[in-house]
Amino acid sequence: MALQRSDLPADVLALLAQGTVIPAHPLALDADRQFDRRRQRALTRYYTDAGAGGLAVGVHTTQFSIRERGLYETVLRAAAEDRAAWTDRPMAMVAGLCGPTAQARAEARTAVGLGYHAGLLSLAAVASASEDELIAHCEAVAQEIPLIGFYLQTVVGGPILSSDFWRRFALIPNVLAIKVAPFNRYRTIDVVRGVVDARAEERVFLYTGNDDHIVLDLALPFSAMRDGAQVQVRFRGGLLGHWSVWTASAVQQLAQIKAEIAAQGGALSPALLALDSRVTDCNAAFFDVKNNFHGCIAGCHEVLRRQGLLDGIWCLDPAEGMGAGQSEEIDRVYRLHGDLADDAFVRDNLARWLA
Repeated sequence: MALQRSDLPADVLALLAQGTVIPAHPLALDADRQFDRRRQRALTRYYTDAGAGGLAVGVHTTQFSIRERGLYETVLRAAAEDRAAWTDRPMAMVAGLCGPTAQARAEARTAVGLGYHAGLLSLAAVASASEDELIAHCEAVAQEIPLIGFYLQTVVGGPILSSDFWRRFALIPNVLAIKVAPFNRYRTIDVVRGVVDARAEERVFLYTGNDDHIVLDLALPFSAMRDGAQVQVRFRGGLLGHWSVWTASAVQQLAQIKAEIAAQGGALSPALLALDSRVTDCNAAFFDVKNNFHGCIAGCHEVLRRQGLLDGIWCLDPAEGMGAGQSEEIDRVYRLHGDLADDAFVRDNLARWLA
Protein backbone atom coordinates (compact mmCIF):
# COMPACT_ATOMS: atom_id res chain seq x y z
CA MET A 1 0.00 0.00 0.00
CA ALA A 2 1.38 3.40 -1.01
CA LEU A 3 2.17 5.98 1.66
CA GLN A 4 1.39 9.66 1.21
CA ARG A 5 2.71 12.62 3.13
CA SER A 6 -0.79 13.15 4.53
CA ASP A 7 -0.66 9.63 6.01
CA LEU A 8 2.36 10.38 8.21
CA PRO A 9 1.84 10.59 11.97
CA ALA A 10 1.45 14.23 12.98
CA ASP A 11 4.22 13.99 15.57
CA VAL A 12 6.70 12.64 13.02
CA LEU A 13 5.85 15.36 10.51
CA ALA A 14 6.17 17.99 13.24
CA LEU A 15 9.54 16.58 14.27
CA LEU A 16 10.88 16.83 10.73
CA ALA A 17 9.50 20.35 10.33
CA GLN A 18 11.09 21.46 13.57
CA GLY A 19 14.42 19.95 12.58
CA THR A 20 16.28 17.07 14.12
CA VAL A 21 19.38 14.88 14.10
CA ILE A 22 19.12 11.89 11.76
CA PRO A 23 22.23 9.66 11.74
CA ALA A 24 22.98 7.53 8.71
CA HIS A 25 22.95 4.10 10.33
CA PRO A 26 26.10 1.99 9.74
CA LEU A 27 26.13 -1.76 9.18
CA ALA A 28 27.58 -3.95 11.94
CA LEU A 29 29.52 -6.97 10.67
CA ASP A 30 31.55 -9.66 12.36
CA ALA A 31 35.04 -10.83 11.41
CA ASP A 32 33.54 -13.08 8.71
CA ARG A 33 31.75 -10.05 7.23
CA GLN A 34 28.39 -11.46 8.28
CA PHE A 35 25.58 -9.36 9.73
CA ASP A 36 26.17 -8.85 13.46
CA ARG A 37 22.63 -8.58 14.81
CA ARG A 38 23.67 -7.82 18.40
CA ARG A 39 25.99 -4.97 17.45
CA GLN A 40 23.44 -3.59 14.99
CA ARG A 41 20.88 -3.50 17.78
CA ALA A 42 23.38 -1.73 20.04
CA LEU A 43 23.90 0.97 17.42
CA THR A 44 20.16 1.59 17.10
CA ARG A 45 19.86 1.82 20.87
CA TYR A 46 22.81 4.22 20.99
CA TYR A 47 21.30 6.61 18.45
CA THR A 48 17.93 6.46 20.17
CA ASP A 49 19.33 7.19 23.63
CA ALA A 50 21.60 9.90 22.22
CA GLY A 51 18.46 11.84 21.29
CA ALA A 52 18.42 11.34 17.52
CA GLY A 53 15.08 12.28 15.99
CA GLY A 54 15.27 9.66 13.28
CA LEU A 55 17.32 6.94 11.64
CA ALA A 56 18.36 6.66 7.99
CA VAL A 57 18.86 3.00 7.10
CA GLY A 58 19.96 1.41 3.83
CA VAL A 59 21.79 4.60 2.82
CA HIS A 60 25.42 5.14 1.78
CA THR A 61 26.79 4.73 5.31
CA THR A 62 24.87 1.44 5.64
CA GLN A 63 26.65 0.36 2.41
CA PHE A 64 24.68 0.20 -0.81
CA SER A 65 25.92 -3.36 -1.42
CA ILE A 66 23.54 -4.72 1.23
CA ARG A 67 21.23 -5.08 -1.76
CA GLU A 68 23.50 -7.46 -3.66
CA ARG A 69 24.02 -9.44 -0.43
CA GLY A 70 20.28 -9.84 0.14
CA LEU A 71 20.41 -7.81 3.36
CA TYR A 72 18.26 -4.81 2.46
CA GLU A 73 15.01 -5.96 4.07
CA THR A 74 16.87 -7.64 6.94
CA VAL A 75 18.72 -4.48 7.92
CA LEU A 76 15.68 -2.21 7.56
CA ARG A 77 13.56 -4.59 9.60
CA ALA A 78 16.19 -4.79 12.35
CA ALA A 79 16.35 -1.02 12.80
CA ALA A 80 12.57 -0.62 12.79
CA GLU A 81 12.01 -3.42 15.30
CA ASP A 82 14.89 -2.42 17.59
CA ARG A 83 13.84 1.21 17.65
CA ALA A 84 10.22 0.35 18.42
CA ALA A 85 11.23 -2.06 21.19
CA TRP A 86 13.55 0.50 22.80
CA THR A 87 11.42 3.67 22.84
CA ASP A 88 7.90 4.85 22.14
CA ARG A 89 8.85 8.45 21.39
CA PRO A 90 8.33 9.58 17.79
CA MET A 91 11.26 9.07 15.44
CA ALA A 92 11.40 9.59 11.68
CA MET A 93 12.38 6.34 9.97
CA VAL A 94 14.04 6.95 6.60
CA ALA A 95 14.87 4.18 4.14
CA GLY A 96 17.54 4.55 1.49
CA LEU A 97 16.25 3.94 -2.04
CA CYS A 98 18.44 3.47 -5.09
CA GLY A 99 18.75 1.83 -8.48
CA PRO A 100 16.59 2.21 -11.60
CA THR A 101 12.91 3.01 -11.22
CA ALA A 102 11.61 -0.54 -10.78
CA GLN A 103 14.18 -1.29 -8.09
CA ALA A 104 13.64 1.99 -6.25
CA ARG A 105 9.86 1.49 -6.26
CA ALA A 106 10.23 -2.06 -4.96
CA GLU A 107 12.52 -0.85 -2.17
CA ALA A 108 9.99 1.87 -1.34
CA ARG A 109 7.24 -0.73 -1.03
CA THR A 110 9.45 -2.82 1.25
CA ALA A 111 10.14 0.23 3.43
CA VAL A 112 6.45 1.15 3.68
CA GLY A 113 5.64 -2.41 4.68
CA LEU A 114 8.17 -2.16 7.50
CA GLY A 115 6.71 1.10 8.83
CA TYR A 116 9.19 3.59 7.39
CA HIS A 117 8.00 7.15 6.91
CA ALA A 118 10.13 8.38 3.99
CA GLY A 119 12.58 7.28 1.33
CA LEU A 120 15.92 8.97 0.70
CA LEU A 121 16.28 8.65 -3.06
CA SER A 122 19.80 8.31 -4.47
CA LEU A 123 20.14 9.15 -8.14
CA ALA A 124 23.64 7.72 -8.54
CA ALA A 125 22.46 4.67 -10.49
CA VAL A 126 20.61 6.86 -13.00
CA ALA A 127 23.11 9.73 -13.02
CA SER A 128 23.49 9.70 -16.81
CA ALA A 129 19.80 10.34 -17.41
CA SER A 130 18.46 13.73 -18.49
CA GLU A 131 16.78 15.95 -15.93
CA ASP A 132 13.41 15.22 -17.57
CA GLU A 133 14.07 11.51 -17.11
CA LEU A 134 15.24 12.03 -13.53
CA ILE A 135 12.08 13.95 -12.65
CA ALA A 136 9.95 11.18 -14.16
CA HIS A 137 11.93 8.67 -12.07
CA CYS A 138 11.34 10.72 -8.89
CA GLU A 139 7.62 11.10 -9.66
CA ALA A 140 7.28 7.34 -10.10
CA VAL A 141 9.02 6.51 -6.82
CA ALA A 142 7.02 9.24 -5.02
CA GLN A 143 3.88 7.26 -5.85
CA GLU A 144 5.04 4.73 -3.25
CA ILE A 145 6.45 6.77 -0.34
CA PRO A 146 7.12 10.38 0.72
CA LEU A 147 10.47 11.32 -0.78
CA ILE A 148 13.56 12.98 0.60
CA GLY A 149 15.65 14.21 -2.30
CA PHE A 150 19.38 13.57 -2.19
CA TYR A 151 21.96 15.85 -3.79
CA LEU A 152 24.87 13.43 -3.55
CA GLN A 153 28.38 14.73 -4.10
CA THR A 154 29.88 13.88 -7.47
CA VAL A 155 32.97 12.13 -6.04
CA VAL A 156 30.74 9.24 -4.90
CA GLY A 157 28.58 9.14 -8.01
CA GLY A 158 26.02 11.91 -7.70
CA PRO A 159 24.96 13.85 -10.83
CA ILE A 160 25.22 17.63 -11.11
CA LEU A 161 21.66 18.98 -10.93
CA SER A 162 20.36 22.41 -11.88
CA SER A 163 18.33 24.79 -9.79
CA ASP A 164 15.44 24.10 -12.15
CA PHE A 165 15.65 20.38 -11.39
CA TRP A 166 15.22 21.15 -7.70
CA ARG A 167 12.30 23.49 -8.49
CA ARG A 168 10.56 20.70 -10.38
CA PHE A 169 11.44 18.15 -7.69
CA ALA A 170 10.01 20.39 -4.95
CA LEU A 171 6.73 20.62 -6.89
CA ILE A 172 6.14 16.86 -6.62
CA PRO A 173 3.29 16.61 -4.08
CA ASN A 174 4.73 13.66 -2.12
CA VAL A 175 8.14 15.25 -1.60
CA LEU A 176 8.90 15.78 2.06
CA ALA A 177 12.46 17.11 2.28
CA ILE A 178 15.82 17.37 0.53
CA LYS A 179 19.15 16.20 1.89
CA VAL A 180 21.60 18.71 0.46
CA ALA A 181 24.96 16.97 0.23
CA PRO A 182 26.96 18.14 -2.81
CA PHE A 183 29.82 19.38 -0.54
CA ASN A 184 29.72 22.50 -2.73
CA ARG A 185 28.36 25.92 -1.79
CA TYR A 186 27.28 26.85 -5.31
CA ARG A 187 25.22 23.67 -5.68
CA THR A 188 23.81 24.03 -2.19
CA ILE A 189 22.50 27.47 -3.16
CA ASP A 190 21.03 25.96 -6.33
CA VAL A 191 18.82 23.75 -4.15
CA VAL A 192 17.72 26.72 -2.05
CA ARG A 193 16.88 28.69 -5.20
CA GLY A 194 14.91 25.81 -6.64
CA VAL A 195 12.83 25.32 -3.52
CA VAL A 196 12.11 29.05 -3.26
CA ASP A 197 11.18 29.24 -6.95
CA ALA A 198 8.72 26.40 -6.34
CA ARG A 199 7.24 28.35 -3.40
CA ALA A 200 7.84 25.22 -1.37
CA GLU A 201 10.09 26.53 1.39
CA GLU A 202 7.50 25.80 4.10
CA ARG A 203 6.49 22.40 2.73
CA VAL A 204 9.85 20.93 1.67
CA PHE A 205 12.26 20.75 4.58
CA LEU A 206 15.96 21.28 3.92
CA TYR A 207 18.33 18.96 5.75
CA THR A 208 22.08 19.35 5.50
CA GLY A 209 24.12 16.46 4.26
CA ASN A 210 27.17 18.67 3.75
CA ASP A 211 29.38 16.90 6.27
CA ASP A 212 32.10 19.49 5.57
CA HIS A 213 29.90 22.45 6.59
CA ILE A 214 27.46 21.14 9.19
CA VAL A 215 27.35 23.87 11.82
CA LEU A 216 27.12 26.84 9.48
CA ASP A 217 24.51 25.16 7.28
CA LEU A 218 22.37 24.87 10.40
CA ALA A 219 23.23 28.24 11.91
CA LEU A 220 23.05 30.68 9.00
CA PRO A 221 20.02 31.67 6.93
CA PHE A 222 20.09 31.27 3.16
CA SER A 223 18.52 33.92 0.97
CA ALA A 224 17.03 33.66 -2.50
CA MET A 225 15.20 36.28 -4.54
CA ARG A 226 11.57 35.86 -5.59
CA ASP A 227 9.28 38.52 -7.05
CA GLY A 228 11.89 41.16 -6.29
CA ALA A 229 12.12 40.33 -2.59
CA GLN A 230 14.46 38.22 -0.48
CA VAL A 231 13.13 34.92 0.83
CA GLN A 232 15.06 33.49 3.75
CA VAL A 233 15.32 29.74 4.17
CA ARG A 234 16.92 27.73 6.96
CA PHE A 235 18.09 24.15 7.13
CA ARG A 236 15.90 22.39 9.66
CA GLY A 237 18.35 19.68 10.72
CA GLY A 238 20.78 17.17 9.30
CA LEU A 239 20.81 13.68 7.83
CA LEU A 240 24.47 12.85 8.00
CA GLY A 241 27.01 10.07 7.91
CA HIS A 242 29.13 12.21 10.19
CA TRP A 243 26.39 12.02 12.82
CA SER A 244 26.73 8.23 12.94
CA VAL A 245 29.52 8.96 15.46
CA TRP A 246 29.62 11.30 18.47
CA THR A 247 25.84 11.48 18.07
CA ALA A 248 25.02 12.68 21.58
CA SER A 249 27.29 15.67 20.97
CA ALA A 250 25.61 16.36 17.63
CA VAL A 251 22.23 16.49 19.38
CA GLN A 252 23.65 19.00 21.85
CA GLN A 253 25.15 21.09 19.05
CA LEU A 254 21.87 21.32 17.15
CA ALA A 255 20.07 22.28 20.37
CA GLN A 256 22.69 24.99 21.02
CA ILE A 257 22.29 26.38 17.51
CA LYS A 258 18.51 26.52 17.82
CA ALA A 259 18.70 28.11 21.27
CA GLU A 260 21.03 30.87 20.09
CA ILE A 261 18.91 31.61 17.04
CA ALA A 262 15.78 31.83 19.20
CA ALA A 263 17.35 33.85 22.01
CA GLN A 264 19.44 36.27 19.98
CA GLY A 265 17.33 36.79 16.89
CA GLY A 266 19.90 35.15 14.67
CA ALA A 267 22.97 36.80 16.23
CA LEU A 268 25.28 33.87 16.87
CA SER A 269 28.16 33.75 19.29
CA PRO A 270 31.72 33.66 17.92
CA ALA A 271 32.25 30.39 19.78
CA LEU A 272 29.38 28.74 17.91
CA LEU A 273 30.56 30.05 14.56
CA ALA A 274 34.06 28.79 15.28
CA LEU A 275 32.68 25.34 16.06
CA ASP A 276 32.07 24.82 12.34
CA SER A 277 35.75 24.53 11.49
CA ARG A 278 36.40 22.18 14.41
CA VAL A 279 33.59 19.83 13.37
CA THR A 280 34.83 19.96 9.76
CA ASP A 281 38.35 19.12 10.91
CA CYS A 282 36.94 16.02 12.64
CA ASN A 283 35.04 15.13 9.49
CA ALA A 284 38.21 15.32 7.43
CA ALA A 285 39.57 12.46 9.54
CA PHE A 286 36.39 10.41 9.79
CA PHE A 287 35.67 10.70 6.05
CA ASP A 288 39.28 10.25 4.90
CA VAL A 289 39.42 13.44 2.86
CA LYS A 290 43.18 13.02 2.30
CA ASN A 291 42.46 9.85 0.34
CA ASN A 292 39.51 11.25 -1.59
CA PHE A 293 36.94 9.70 0.79
CA HIS A 294 38.22 6.13 0.36
CA GLY A 295 37.70 5.40 4.08
CA CYS A 296 34.54 7.43 4.65
CA ILE A 297 32.60 4.40 5.96
CA ALA A 298 35.48 2.55 7.62
CA GLY A 299 36.55 5.74 9.42
CA CYS A 300 33.17 6.03 11.11
CA HIS A 301 33.40 2.33 11.96
CA GLU A 302 36.78 2.97 13.56
CA VAL A 303 35.37 5.61 15.91
CA LEU A 304 32.55 3.24 16.88
CA ARG A 305 35.10 0.42 17.35
CA ARG A 306 37.20 2.56 19.66
CA GLN A 307 34.10 3.26 21.71
CA GLY A 308 33.21 -0.45 21.89
CA LEU A 309 30.03 -0.26 19.84
CA LEU A 310 31.55 -2.26 16.97
CA ASP A 311 33.95 -5.20 17.11
CA GLY A 312 35.84 -4.09 14.01
CA ILE A 313 35.76 -1.86 10.96
CA TRP A 314 34.80 -4.58 8.46
CA CYS A 315 32.85 -3.59 5.36
CA LEU A 316 31.05 -5.92 2.95
CA ASP A 317 33.71 -5.20 0.33
CA PRO A 318 37.09 -6.47 1.62
CA ALA A 319 38.79 -3.72 -0.41
CA GLU A 320 36.90 -1.06 1.50
CA GLY A 321 38.81 0.00 4.60
CA MET A 322 40.60 2.97 6.08
CA GLY A 323 42.91 5.04 3.91
CA ALA A 324 46.62 5.51 4.38
CA GLY A 325 47.25 7.59 7.50
CA GLN A 326 43.57 7.77 8.42
CA SER A 327 43.98 6.12 11.81
CA GLU A 328 46.61 8.72 12.70
CA GLU A 329 44.25 11.48 11.57
CA ILE A 330 41.56 10.12 13.89
CA ASP A 331 44.15 10.06 16.70
CA ARG A 332 44.86 13.72 15.92
CA VAL A 333 41.26 14.91 16.08
CA TYR A 334 40.73 12.98 19.31
CA ARG A 335 43.67 14.89 20.81
CA LEU A 336 42.54 18.27 19.52
CA HIS A 337 38.77 17.95 19.66
CA GLY A 338 38.14 15.27 22.26
CA ASP A 339 35.67 17.55 24.02
CA LEU A 340 33.35 17.07 21.02
CA ALA A 341 33.29 13.29 21.51
CA ASP A 342 30.62 11.42 23.44
CA ASP A 343 32.88 8.65 24.74
CA ALA A 344 31.74 9.06 28.35
CA PHE A 345 28.10 8.75 27.33
CA VAL A 346 28.85 5.57 25.39
CA ARG A 347 30.95 4.13 28.21
CA ASP A 348 28.15 4.67 30.72
CA ASN A 349 25.57 2.90 28.56
CA LEU A 350 27.43 0.37 26.44
CA ALA A 351 26.71 -2.71 28.53
CA ARG A 352 22.98 -1.93 28.50
CA TRP A 353 22.94 -1.47 24.72
CA LEU A 354 24.81 -4.73 24.15
CA ALA A 355 22.60 -6.74 26.52
